[in-house]
Amino acid sequence: MLTFIGELLFVYLFCFTTMDQKKTSYLSLGSNLGDRPHHLQQAIFLLQKKAGDIIRISNVYESAAWGFESADFLNVCLSLETILPPQQLLETVLSVEKELGRERSQTDGYAARSIDIDILYYDFEIIESESLTLPHPQLHLRKFVLKPLAEIAPQFYHPILIKDTRNLVQECRDKSSVERTKHRLFKNRSALFSGLNFLAIEGNIGAGKTTLARKIAEEFNAKLVLERFADNPFLPKFYEDQGRYAFPLEMSFLADRYQQFTDDTSQFDLFKTFMVSDYDIYKSLIFAQITLQKEEFALYRKVFNFMYQEVKKPKIYVYLYQNTDRLLQNIKKRGRDYEQNIAPEYLEKINRGYFDFIKSYPEQNNLVIDVSNLDFVKNNEDYEFILDEIQKFAAQLTF
Repeated sequence: MLTFIGELLFVYLFCFTTMDQKKTSYLSLGSNLGDRPHHLQQAIFLLQKKAGDIIRISNVYESAAWGFESADFLNVCLSLETILPPQQLLETVLSVEKELGRERSQTDGYAARSIDIDILYYDFEIIESESLTLPHPQLHLRKFVLKPLAEIAPQFYHPILIKDTRNLVQECRDKSSVERTKHRLFKNRSALFSGLNFLAIEGNIGAGKTTLARKIAEEFNAKLVLERFADNPFLPKFYEDQGRYAFPLEMSFLADRYQQFTDDTSQFDLFKTFMVSDYDIYKSLIFAQITLQKEEFALYRKVFNFMYQEVKKPKIYVYLYQNTDRLLQNIKKRGRDYEQNIAPEYLEKINRGYFDFIKSYPEQNNLVIDVSNLDFVKNNEDYEFILDEIQKFAAQLTF
């Protein structure tokens, strides 16, 4: 009996000690070189991976360089739960900076940088060492730090000044302009894709859009919206006699896509975090413009414009570009009989149609990725490259 009680006591003490090891740290991040939102996003992803669990992220603020002449900074603060002791957390922060191209120097003063990460607090600990001083000795002087920090820790007390963040903001003598932007950052890719709400993957015949949509849906728990076209009775006939079957084919595609697209995108799955589709309904107009006669297309466009007003638009429209030779290889490889006689000229017209569409809608968040030399099915690095391009593009958006 005593042994059993002793074991329970040991388990309790172990769990208590383990829980007690987790500390809350507050960090400030800034960037004023290159793709600033992307640098911040990359740094946050790496901190989540290496340093602990990110609990809160402030809005992104823009401000002039502090203490030297340079380009404006984007700044953000975050709270982090970590089991790393302070010195190890500092080493992790420095490794993240180095991975993103930052080389700190003991002799250089202030300078422009792709990423700058400072530890502001480590719980309520007060630390004075050669490499680390906590709380950060200048945080109460910097408005670009205090404003985002006040969002995520308004009542956190400075353990030396014995004032919370709200009071520090009010008493700060820094009069520089610090403006909130509409950029939004996420702690990991899953959160980023969830924030997009709806992502459309488009491309020419054989570009790999369905494969990519499936991979993203599976990895990031998305509702998958796939185009259904195998049962269209006009498609095989169209490839045999385009002039005769173009109009009924395009009208049937439009009706099917509209019904399916509106049904699928209007019914949100509570167990999924966002939606990803392998098509956008606008492709109907692109293909119709290529295949229909002038009079037929004019009639078709009237019907299309009415329908297009009602459909859900993606947050990001990704177009996978493949050159014609690669498309023909992919089409041959997947072995659909009715596709084997597709002419290269037809594929080139489709590519031009998509690019004309993208140019015609600059207000839409269009991202073109050249995948002609990529194999994102067999090569995980190629798949990661595509995810990184989407991530980089998303970091530039406003939400």
